Amino acid sequence: MSGLTDSKGSLNKVLENSSVTSNISSQEYEDDQDSISAGLEYSGVHNAKIYAKYYSSTFRRLCVFFSLFLMALAYGLDHSVRNTYQTLATSSFSNNSRLSTINCIEQVLSAASEIWFARAADMFGRPFVFVTATLAYVVGTVIQCQSYNLASYAIGSCIFAIGHSGLILCCEVYVADFSNLNWRVTAGAGQILPNVIITWVGGNIAGAVGDNWKWGIGMWAFIYPLSCIPFAFCVLHMYYLARKNNEQLMSIFSKRQGVSIRQFCTSMFFWKLDFIGLVLLVLILALILIPLTLGGGVTDKWRTPGILVPEILGWVVALPLYVWWEYKYATHPLMPWKVVKDRGVWSPLAINLFMEFVFAMQSTYMTTFLLVAVNQSKKTATRINRLWSFVSVLVAFFFGFIVVKIRRTKELIIVGICAWFVSFGLLEHFRGGDGSFAGIIVAECMLGLGNGFLKFPSKTSIQACVLTHEMMALATSLTLALNSIGTAFAAAVAGAIWSNVLPKRLEELFPDDIALAKAAFKKPVAFIKKYHWDTVERQNVVLAYRTVQRILMSVALGLIVPLLISSFFLRNRRLEDVVALDELEGNVDEVEVSTEEVEQIDKIDKV
Repeated sequence: MSGLTDSKGSLNKVLENSSVTSNISSQEYEDDQDSISAGLEYSGVHNAKIYAKYYSSTFRRLCVFFSLFLMALAYGLDHSVRNTYQTLATSSFSNNSRLSTINCIEQVLSAASEIWFARAADMFGRPFVFVTATLAYVVGTVIQCQSYNLASYAIGSCIFAIGHSGLILCCEVYVADFSNLNWRVTAGAGQILPNVIITWVGGNIAGAVGDNWKWGIGMWAFIYPLSCIPFAFCVLHMYYLARKNNEQLMSIFSKRQGVSIRQFCTSMFFWKLDFIGLVLLVLILALILIPLTLGGGVTDKWRTPGILVPEILGWVVALPLYVWWEYKYATHPLMPWKVVKDRGVWSPLAINLFMEFVFAMQSTYMTTFLLVAVNQSKKTATRINRLWSFVSVLVAFFFGFIVVKIRRTKELIIVGICAWFVSFGLLEHFRGGDGSFAGIIVAECMLGLGNGFLKFPSKTSIQACVLTHEMMALATSLTLALNSIGTAFAAAVAGAIWSNVLPKRLEELFPDDIALAKAAFKKPVAFIKKYHWDTVERQNVVLAYRTVQRILMSVALGLIVPLLISSFFLRNRRLEDVVALDELEGNVDEVEVSTEEVEQIDKIDKV
């Protein structure tokens, strides 16, 4: 921890010279130290620094990023075709309207698990998270592909979502461990360059597999683990080199003498992993978000206890309990207030929340919309649904080289938000029917352009603002968690709009055949096979979809406003040629320093 000590001393000198006083009390962390003394140190961070030292050469780092590239190619292809087959799966269960509910539950679990996986990555190590997440990914996929009803499919989706979020976090943390701040945008985008391939190949896979959604999902249970083999060899090689050179690697589950097993487990699993905070966070998100989509299209449901009681419990009971626990009792809170309250941290978090909220407003039902209202095949719909990703990755990767030179991100983020105003304006205008295809293509390209300027620069911005390597996994997990929460909000809002507006609009267009209106709503894929594009029935459904799409895109446009406002509060830190700014030592004078940041480094040093 000598590097942290030197950095802290240098930062304190800067504060003294600039007449800024610090009110840090030595008593402030005593309660925290009591829990820490009972068990585990942050072995994951310590070991990660040692592994990075032996993979500092350009060739070895390229091996790491190429291995991550292969993993991203596999789970990216899976995600691409799984979205299409999820529509087919829920439609086969006569519950396509519950698609948003499943998405909402997945995002609730993802948000909580990403923060937990970040804590686990620091405590138990990156390899532990990698193995655990891979197992959940495979088990969830197997359950999904063997499902015969919506309940079992939803269970598999939840387990899969936990594994998928853990793998995403693991890859993000490894990118941060093996790249410097000024190269972070390019490194992050380079890791998901497979999206360039996925955009075109994903549609071919979906078309080749056909309507067999069980095989379309199940085949990834063995394809993805195979893609992990090169990365596993890299991790094992790092471990071998560290042991060969007698490095002092910290054991994951070692406990100090005089500490009982009970004390050790309590400290590690209850306090350090903040078990109570995690449970409360899941309860908050589940109680608030899921009832919004379960309300369905029947107004009377919103008066029933099954919908009202969870909403009230979420806002009135679970949320205050979570804040009270995290502020008063949690020694290792999931979202440390001293970190989150800095505008260099909360503004990127707000950007990630609204960014995913806005994005998922158009993506939740985009596949269904393209199949029904734009008359596209599964193959073409899959490609269009991934076009934004193709553009986004290329933009982020190549503009990342510009970031290497300009070393700033704030301006890029604002440009990206402006591009989204154009994109969603086009999506609102071209919302189905003849002549909408070209407009949707342009809108998706603009969406990708904006995302390329938003996603990776905002993540780099927050990683620079937390200053230390030790805080990087937490910062990354918070951005990913806010991504998931934003997607969950969007799934809930989009699902509520879809479930309440579309059935009524269909009944208005089919006043003499309510059964047909219900069939068009519940089984859209089967409906379009029976009623082709030129039929009156199909065109009536297109009109209904246009109504819903207009509402969805109007809501998204309104949400871009707070997204833009959040960007003005960003800290425009200079991105140095280091993994974290605490490594600057002699160049500390170039770092903007606040009392809160010194407190963070002080706390980490004491831990």
